[in-house]
Amino acid sequence: MKITFLGATKAVTGSNFLVEGAGKRFIVDCGLHQGNMKEELLNDKPFDYDVRSIDFMLLTHAHIDHSGRIPKLYKDGFKGPVYATKATCDLCSIMLPDSGHIQETEMEIKNKKRRRAGKKELLEPLYTAKDAIDCMEIFEPEKYDSLIDVAEGITIRFNDAGHMLGSSIIEVWITEGGKQQKIVFTGDIGNNDIPLLASPTMIDSADYLVMESTYGDRLHQRNDEKAEMFLDIVYETISRGGTVVIPSFAVGRTQEILYELNKIKDQHTDDKEFQKKYEMLMKVSVYVDSPLAVSATEIFRKNMNLFSDEIKEFIKRGDNPLEFQGLKFTQSVEDSKALNESEEPCIIISASGMCDVGRIKHHLKHNIWNPMNTILFVGYQANGTLGRRIVDGEKTVKVLGEEFSVNARVEYIEGFSGHADQTGLLSFVASFNSRMPKHIFLVHGDPDAQITLEGKLKKEIDGVEIHIPEYGQEYTLDEGLEVEQRFTNPAQKELDKLELIEKMQNLETELEQMKHALKEDIRLSTSSDEDMAKLNNRVNDLRTQIIQIMNGK
Repeated sequence: MKITFLGATKAVTGSNFLVEGAGKRFIVDCGLHQGNMKEELLNDKPFDYDVRSIDFMLLTHAHIDHSGRIPKLYKDGFKGPVYATKATCDLCSIMLPDSGHIQETEMEIKNKKRRRAGKKELLEPLYTAKDAIDCMEIFEPEKYDSLIDVAEGITIRFNDAGHMLGSSIIEVWITEGGKQQKIVFTGDIGNNDIPLLASPTMIDSADYLVMESTYGDRLHQRNDEKAEMFLDIVYETISRGGTVVIPSFAVGRTQEILYELNKIKDQHTDDKEFQKKYEMLMKVSVYVDSPLAVSATEIFRKNMNLFSDEIKEFIKRGDNPLEFQGLKFTQSVEDSKALNESEEPCIIISASGMCDVGRIKHHLKHNIWNPMNTILFVGYQANGTLGRRIVDGEKTVKVLGEEFSVNARVEYIEGFSGHADQTGLLSFVASFNSRMPKHIFLVHGDPDAQITLEGKLKKEIDGVEIHIPEYGQEYTLDEGLEVEQRFTNPAQKELDKLELIEKMQNLETELEQMKHALKEDIRLSTSSDEDMAKLNNRVNDLRTQIIQIMNGK
């Protein structure tokens, strides 16, 4: 049996693993690469394997960094099947076409610029919304906890991962040469206190474990603390007449926030200060500005049998956790624009969660410069994304081609994350009571998180080998565990060009800031001769740097 790592290696997005065993070739996940240019470049490259040679695919869950290249896979000739839970199939039926629509829209914008520049060759989207709709024909919905024989010598089982609706930890048994081995793919392991979902399933045995490591170096806030923080942030912002903008993943975090807002009224009934804050919160309009989130919320309603026991009790009492007074969904572009024309203090929940695409960009444009407002992050921000730059404290950011000062309050409540933290990951590994994996492969994490988690695992669990795979490494899963660099990361070939682009972007940013500062000085007549001399010298330095870059130095 062999496994080759072709995504989410020392990075958080683009999950894709090729498994060969029992005479079959199959892949686990086929996600979109997101974040910096080096990652996104991989989306356009051909798959490292012949897609027609793949017998089937296993999908852990519907998030785009795990499912987002399935339409491209289908378009290139893969005809399935794709095995996933029913809820995952339902969510993919709206999320993949939405992704396709985004691909088309972004390419239309680029091609419009190319036409204006006189360029005749136009760019094609990675896939279209129609490609995404068409690929749904190869999806095979399955139930949790059922043993499924997908091929001779290969049996699988989906277990609830507690990460999002329909998410799975997949057990795979492969028998070849009279010997059976078991490999477990965690997908994304859920945070134990996600109120809508059941806790992640603990697995008791495995020979090999491919495990996510997103928060391998961090601990989350406790559930009661995050609810308190959320209420305080909203109350303080609304009290000063501001708006709270929440860049939220349309599927998962949006529904959880809606539930938290609905549930919080049952806490601290005797606390007058708390009740004062809650009453103000309930008077405020909460807008979910994402057509995808609206559709996803409806799918959540249709799959409430997968909710936690706590939520089922709420439903029995007639208290729908996804509905409350003041909640409003916006569908049309006109309704979305109207939110930014209103002076009413409100809460706007809008996708995408990392701020790179979608309506959230327009809400940032209208709110991030205003110190009365708050930008509240509730999900993981990948390296290179606009969301990550804001969370990391950049003072100015470019949104929709325009430079903005980050004057709004910026907050990040990690406790809303759908990923297990370091304690959760360690507990998951410790749950292998019958047979501890001989080898653990850490994927889906930044290098710092992986190295920290590797150290913790080695310290707490004896006799387990920990591996942090590189892109394209093939592991032969036997006693020797041979490793071969089977494929080269396609982005490495373009690394020099990417570094050049990054240098040019940095220069562009500095020139833009200098231009705005100079315009302001002209208006206010505040520049001294000494200031102008320094500015002129800096412009000359930048001109020299540009010439050096163009000459390849």
